[in-house]
Amino acid sequence: MTDTQQHSLIYPAFPDEGLPWDKVTLSVVIPAYNEVNTAETLLRRVREVPLKLEVIVVDDGSTDGTRDLLTKLEEEGLIDTLVFHDVNRGKGAALQTGFQRATGDVTVVQDADLEYDPLEFPLLLRPILSKKADAVYGSRFLGGPHRVLLFWHSVGNTFLTLLSNMFTDLNLTDMETCYKMVRTELLQSLPLSAQRFGIEPELTARLAQAQARIYELPISYHGRPYSEGKKINWKDGFSAIWYILRSNLLAPKTKPWEAPAVPSWEARELPTQEQATTSGDIGS
Repeated sequence: MTDTQQHSLIYPAFPDEGLPWDKVTLSVVIPAYNEVNTAETLLRRVREVPLKLEVIVVDDGSTDGTRDLLTKLEEEGLIDTLVFHDVNRGKGAALQTGFQRATGDVTVVQDADLEYDPLEFPLLLRPILSKKADAVYGSRFLGGPHRVLLFWHSVGNTFLTLLSNMFTDLNLTDMETCYKMVRTELLQSLPLSAQRFGIEPELTARLAQAQARIYELPISYHGRPYSEGKKINWKDGFSAIWYILRSNLLAPKTKPWEAPAVPSWEARELPTQEQATTSGDIGS
């Protein structure tokens, strides 16, 4: 049995709900920094996802051969948009670059390592297509299968999520998760400035200020230790505390966002005023 078949038994990708799976385009923003060992495997797995995808990769100043590999993969057609940062500016900076170039209806963050499984995109997309959510978080702490790793990392994640929840008045279980899926028009309206891992609490604070409808769903997590290339460290934890305080207490804050009555993937199906006028002329 293949990985895709095994995964479909746990997370059915297309339940019979009459949802417009074939109409929506999902922009996948992948920040990459020195991921030459995992980038190709990850991108091939992304392309296995049975959705209409726009794959955007932002290389954040890699020095280990990742840039040359990504260029080759772009030529192969695995990448739709490839952007290079001349120097390493941080995950937040790479994500903001990717968000600006997203043209899909919905955007999701995907790290270039293999800790998160892109075959779960349909699971996260379902509440948005059902018009129940504007943003969906994939939680590593809601019971999905996960690799057993570092205790103090989980304690740190729990503390940061709790502190963030105290300011945003949300009841998230995993604020620091990579898997944040957001309607693109909402995402691109948020004032984001964090350059490194502070992007996680900042994005959460902005979504809360926008009064976005947020869902949280369990995901699998295949975490890696530092010996396998994990980059976040205790300094980023203190930075996250600062960004929780800054994003919730200081300007600029986000105004409440009102979702359009007709989602972008349905609006494309509606006739334009010109087409309607032409149709009226023909029928008269």
